[in-house]
Amino acid sequence: MPRSPSHCSTTTMSDLYRSAMSARLAKLPADLPPSAEDEEEEDEENDSLGSLPGSGLGPPAFKAKTPRTRTKREPNPAFAPISAAPFFADAAQIAVPNRELDMRIYYTPPKFSDGTVMVCHHGAGYNGLSFACFAKEVAEMSKGECGVMALDARRHGKTTTTAEKEDEDLSIDVLVQDLFALLTTTFPDPAAAPSFVLVGHSMGGSVMTRACPLLLERRYRVTGVSVLDAVEGFALDALPHMNSLLNARPDGFDSLEDAVEWHCTTKTIRNAHSARVSIPPIMTEASPGGVLKYVWRTPLRSTAPYWRGWFEGLSKKFLEAKTARMLVLAGTDRLDKELMIGQMQGKFQMEVVAGVGHLLHEDDPTRLAEIHIGFWRRNERMVGGVKKVGDI
Repeated sequence: MPRSPSHCSTTTMSDLYRSAMSARLAKLPADLPPSAEDEEEEDEENDSLGSLPGSGLGPPAFKAKTPRTRTKREPNPAFAPISAAPFFADAAQIAVPNRELDMRIYYTPPKFSDGTVMVCHHGAGYNGLSFACFAKEVAEMSKGECGVMALDARRHGKTTTTAEKEDEDLSIDVLVQDLFALLTTTFPDPAAAPSFVLVGHSMGGSVMTRACPLLLERRYRVTGVSVLDAVEGFALDALPHMNSLLNARPDGFDSLEDAVEWHCTTKTIRNAHSARVSIPPIMTEASPGGVLKYVWRTPLRSTAPYWRGWFEGLSKKFLEAKTARMLVLAGTDRLDKELMIGQMQGKFQMEVVAGVGHLLHEDDPTRLAEIHIGFWRRNERMVGGVKKVGDI
């Protein structure tokens, strides 16, 4: 377990935020993709909204070549896309009429009818296949006792709308109701449904935390909720610094191999095997005649109005969840005041994973699976009412 934060004074949180922000920025990789004509492009970069390094709001933003300085090259086969077929038993489109959605899920069911399913929600800009390697590890480590379901949120991956015009609203309440509707549609009878471990990365962690009480109210069994590298105070404190932190990302790529390679060389994802599965679905073919062949399926600039709402109130709702709670972090500099106090009071299990970045479940899926299998085994037998981890 990491060193207790009790040595930090709660009256110096602003100083802690500043030092943590500096630490996060210092961790950005030195081998950034090259940029040309920086002075000429400065105005373009200031007008561009990429992702926010250190906030947990998506992949880090790095300067990239503009189309006039970019040179096309042959795709590198070492970064060629990999099929998701070996990682899940099934992939399906689930009609959710009351949300006007046709939702994509990737699912490996548990071997036993009374088993557990880890339900996984990705972060902004990603998709369900972000959990592909993790899902395979969980199924193997649990010997099939624990299944995994990963979903594509609206405007992400292969989830599509059935409405005449797509609703672009990605506010937290919309995402929570989408998840709740998906689970109640897929498992309509709470008594016959498997127990759930709700696992959410970044934005997805906020969705899972808020969906937990809705599921419990309907008498679904929720073994626990696990939040991956999402801390309210840290994310919100980064927002005022957006103008100085945001840089341009590539507008797109000439091939899917280039997209995978960019995520690996910038260390956005440190596991190329995972990136080859998860990155192709976050790209989409550009309009004919464009300079680039592939562009982002969910441009992060379009999600900016929802960032604050995703994270506001997360710490309080996480600590109030009436189930076992776990926070898995990629570094000890990510705790905010409320979570520091909660950790000292033993209100949740905390794990810190070494040698990973923000996409820790992709960087080290084996370690993340070990942590979650342990969390599940400790708490599954307590769902019937015995005190769980974090209950005092």
